[in-house]
Amino acid sequence: MKIRVNDEEKTVTGASLADALAELGYDGAVIATAVNGDFTPRQRRAQLMLNEGDRLELLAPMRGG
Repeated sequence: MKIRVNDEEKTVTGASLADALAELGYDGAVIATAVNGDFTPRQRRAQLMLNEGDRLELLAPMRGG
């Protein structure tokens, strides 16, 4: 299915957010996720099913100041 990841169109085969993250190379990464603008906690990623056209935002913590 086609989804948008940080404003880039991507094609994934995984049905859940956790599957899609693994497929995109983010498995185990320390990131915050939002689907269609709604924050998704890490513990809900395996249960959240994605749909065609969903928007996924990935945010990683940054160091510095």
